This record gives sequence, structure tokens and C-alpha cells, in this order.
Amino acid sequence: MTRRSGIRATPWALVPMAFTAALSVYRPSLLLGTERATYDALLRHDRARQPGGRVVIVDIDDRSLSTLGQWPWRRSVVADLVSRLRAAGAASVALDVLLAEPERSATPGETTDSQLAETLRQGGIVTGYAFTFDHPSETARPCPRQSLGLAILGGSDGDADPFFRAADAICSLPVFTDATTASGFLNASPDSDGVLRRVPLLLQYRGRVYPSFALAAVAAATHGGGDVLRIANANAVTLQFGDRTVPLDGKSHLLVRYRGVKRTFPYVSALDVLNGSAASNLFADKIVFVGTTALGTREVVATPLDTLFAAVEVHASVADNLLRGDFLHRPEHAVMLETMTAIGAGALIALLAMLFGVIASAVGCVLLVAGAWVGSAALVAANGTVISPLFPTIAGGGTFALLAASQLAFERRRADRASAEKDASRRMMIQSLLSLTETRDAETGQHSRRTRRNMRILAEELAKQPDFRRSLTPERIELLSSLAPLHDIGKVGVADRVLSKPAALTETELAEIRRHPDLGRNVIDRAQSEMGDADDEDGVLELAKEIVYTHHEKWDGTGYPQGLRGEDIPLSGRLMAVVDVYDAAVTERRYHSAVSHDDALKIIAEGRGTHFDPAVVDAFLAVSVTLCGSHDSGEPRKTPPRNGS
Repeated sequence: MTRRSGIRATPWALVPMAFTAALSVYRPSLLLGTERATYDALLRHDRARQPGGRVVIVDIDDRSLSTLGQWPWRRSVVADLVSRLRAAGAASVALDVLLAEPERSATPGETTDSQLAETLRQGGIVTGYAFTFDHPSETARPCPRQSLGLAILGGSDGDADPFFRAADAICSLPVFTDATTASGFLNASPDSDGVLRRVPLLLQYRGRVYPSFALAAVAAATHGGGDVLRIANANAVTLQFGDRTVPLDGKSHLLVRYRGVKRTFPYVSALDVLNGSAASNLFADKIVFVGTTALGTREVVATPLDTLFAAVEVHASVADNLLRGDFLHRPEHAVMLETMTAIGAGALIALLAMLFGVIASAVGCVLLVAGAWVGSAALVAANGTVISPLFPTIAGGGTFALLAASQLAFERRRADRASAEKDASRRMMIQSLLSLTETRDAETGQHSRRTRRNMRILAEELAKQPDFRRSLTPERIELLSSLAPLHDIGKVGVADRVLSKPAALTETELAEIRRHPDLGRNVIDRAQSEMGDADDEDGVLELAKEIVYTHHEKWDGTGYPQGLRGEDIPLSGRLMAVVDVYDAAVTERRYHSAVSHDDALKIIAEGRGTHFDPAVVDAFLAVSVTLCGSHDSGEPRKTPPRNGS
């Protein structure tokens, strides 16, 4: 296929590519919602989502509260729960609760805080605390105590600080913080649209770096330190966590790879643990998160997969990510990759469009966009790499849309030019045929020209009636008026002795002049044959033949050449019949004198329902004032017009 079959090359094809490249580099806030929706769609199609089997959630649920009483429970009950989990072989137990107030008791001074503290000292227990970021307290808090011994490598003066800095902390009572050997912060803030996609794994407070609750729980179960944070650039850092390399963003946030909708992880009621009905091997070598989902005490967040996701299951998901090591991550040069794929997509669509045309480019655009989405989803499933298909989609679709619009505009201009040339050819043809008539008989030619104006006026009036509105469109009326002068074209084939005879015609001569509709149709048939059917796709010559061949038919069936009756006569012929007779009556001819306008109207009115279509006559009489003055009034008729004039 040659290049001529494709879309015309245009420098405007560079615009969508440049625009999308700018979007990819600068990431305007207006695009943020679409970017997030794209990311969420990739996560919803992530098939590597099953939990690894090393995380269990012990749920302080409604059944537990209905049996053991409202939350918070006595510290002795919590201590019993923790002891049972440790005894069941749990690798670590993470308490997703804050014990910031002394125990409430019916007996003043009676408390079991010390019993719980003693249980915590036995190790393997992780507690939580919360950082705040508004206003620092004036006095140093005794918590948190368990910071990370973190080595920070790489980075330059131009790189941003890889942590958010906390202003203050809210912790459990000192009796518990002193007894706990591992703790982590519970903070996890959703994005501005309310969806939690990433969580901070590290935060800085008073010059020290602290781990998240899930990171602390995994650390307590798997290793004892030696962590290293490597700064790649302002947008990417990595945490060397034991034998795992954890990819984080520029502020040490982890993209959470959710394993499914809520309750994807195993849930065990706290009541079943306390009464011993839970399976004895259920917690062996597992990281156990203890949290509450009971109505009125639970905390829920929205995730890309679920709108009511328990906060404790967020921590469980992060811990599972850390244990399995199948992290979601943005490559170090993700923005550059997305920018280059966007430019490549736009260039490919432009090339297809210019080489093979709009259909091939449309197919290519669909395949490219589908490939971008399938490829991005495959990358996520294979190794957690997140490369957005949004930008190649914008670039490819935008380039195709612009090139297609450009081609459409070009084709429209070409069609307009072709239409204008066709109209000019039509006018030239009509003018040539009319000139032929005038050359043959000047009187007939002048009569034909005068009918143009009257045909337009009459058709416009008739078009006001509902029955004719659809058939007499403005375009149709214009065509009728332009073709009306051709109605007597057949007279070029009538002998001079008949056509120019100044007196009444004999029967033989009358029969000869009545042949002019047939002769006229034959003239147009020959013109149509020369032009070909494709050049008359809008039916101009067919309409011309209607006018030429039927304008002497009469409403009552007594006309010629076919003797058609009523609505069997084409509308164009019915209109032409009235216009033709009126002009013949008010015009001075060799064989009769002109009549006045009023007398001509009487002739038309008298022919209503016999010679003429009643509706056409009514319309003609309605515009008679407009027609008055288009011809000079004459004396009363001396000789009648010849039938066939």
C-alpha cells in the first residue's frame, strides 16, 4: 500500500506526544485522580494476592465483647490472651491497641497493670503508639523507646529528606513501654481521595528513626537489626531489612500489595483463644496481630480493593508483604520510562496513520492501548513493578484523534471543493442547455429563465404546508428553481416552421410540438449517459427529467405525454405546470398577446382541480402579490396560447 492511502503527514501529530510527555514529567494535580484510578485498576487485576500463611489476626469481635464485657478489658484478661498466644508458638504478638490510661476497676486502687507488664517483659510482644505532626510538646515524652539502629547511605545535598518528621507521640503507660522490647507506630494516612494505597515504614522523631507497627512485628519474629537505608534519588529509597530489600518512595512509604478484600487473612475470635477452643497449631511460628473489629471500637479504611477494610488488616498486609518480599514498587527511573513509552506510542500511531490510513491506525491504537494495559498488569503480577499505562494511552489516543480529525477536516475541505466544482459543472451544464434553447428560439429561452424566480417563490410557499415540508427542503427548492429553466429544452428538436409559426397550429403541428417533453428527456438522458451514474448520485439529472417530461401533465389526467393523474404526477411537474402557464399567459408571444396579472390568476384558479394540483394553486394564489410586477401587464388576449407552449 502506498503512502497516498494513509493520512496526510502533519506537524500537529507532535502536539499530543509533547503534551503527554509534559504531563508525565510534571504530573499536574489535575491528573492525580486519573493516575490513582489507573493504579487501582492495576491492583484489582493483580493475581499474586494470596497471603503467605504466616500472618494471623486475633479479633476482639462482637462475640468476644458480648461474653467478656465491653472494651477495654481488664489487663489480666489481655495478659491471659497474650500468654496463650505465646504458648501456642506465635513468633511475635502485635497488640494493635493503645493502653494510654490506667485500668478502670470497681475497687479503688485495684489494678492488674503489673500482671500485663510482666507478660510483656517475657518478650515476643510488640506494642503500638501514634505520632502526631502538628505541635511538639514542650517536655520530652518517655516514649517511644525502640528506635532503629539505621545506617543511611547514598543521597546528595539536593535529595529530599527521606522521612516525614513527627512532632509528638501518644504512647501506652510507662509501665508498659518500659516492659516492651519492641514497638512501632500505628500511623497510616490515606491519600486525599480517602484511599489508603501506601503506608510509612519509617518516621523520624527527635533525630531518631522509628519503625512502623508491621515492620516492628516482623523484625521481632525474624531478625535483630543491622538495617540500612539506601537513597537512590528524591523519589526512591530502599531499606535493607535483614535479607530483604524493601523498595520505598522518597519519603520511606511502602506501596501496600493488598491480598484481597476484607477478611482475606485468617481471623480467630479472641474468645476462642481465651476459652481454648482455637486449634493448638494455628499460631505456631506465626505473626499474630491482635485488633478489634467489634462495632463501635473498630477502625476501618478504604483501599483500592475494598471500602471497609479493618486497620488491623492493613498492618497484617504490610507484614505479609515484608515476609514474602513480593513488593509493589516504582522503578528508579519510572517517570522517564513512562515518558518514553508515551512518545513511542504517539510516534507509532502517527506512523501507522501516515503509511496505512485511518483504519489501520485505529486498529493499531486499540492494540497499543490494550497492550499497554495488559503489559502493565503483567509487570505487576510478575515482579510488582508499577509502570502506568495511562501516558501511552493518552499519547496514542490523542495522536490518533488529532490525526483523524485532521484527515477528516482535509477530506471535508476536499469534499467541499468537489461539491463546489460539481455545482459549477451543473450550473455550466444547465447554462449550456439553456443557451442552446435560446439559440434555437430566443422567446423560449427567455420564458425559461423567468420561470426560475417564480418556481422558487411557489415552492417556498408550498413548503409551509405540513404535507410538503419534508419533500420541499431548502436544498430541494434551490435545485428545483435552478432546473426550472430546462423545462422546454426539448423544443430544440421541434422544426422551425412549427416553433416559430405566428398563428394557430394544425393538428399535425400540434402533435409535433407535443413531442418536446420526450425530446427534452432524451437530451438529458444523453447527458446523463455521458456523465455516468456516479456523477448524478444526488439525482439532479433525474429531477431535471421529471420537470421536462411531466410539466404538461394535468391533475385530471388529460395532459400529455403519459396522461398521468393526481399525485401520480411528480411534485416537480405539478409545480412547473402552474409556473409555466402563468408565465406563458402574461408574456407577449408571436402567436398571442399578453394578459394582465389578474387575468392570469383567474386562468390558474379556473384550472384548480382539473389542470392543476389544488394545493399548488392555493400556494400560487397566496404569493400572487409577490409575482405581480415580475411581468408587464398586457392587453386582453387576442389569440389563446397554443397547447404545448
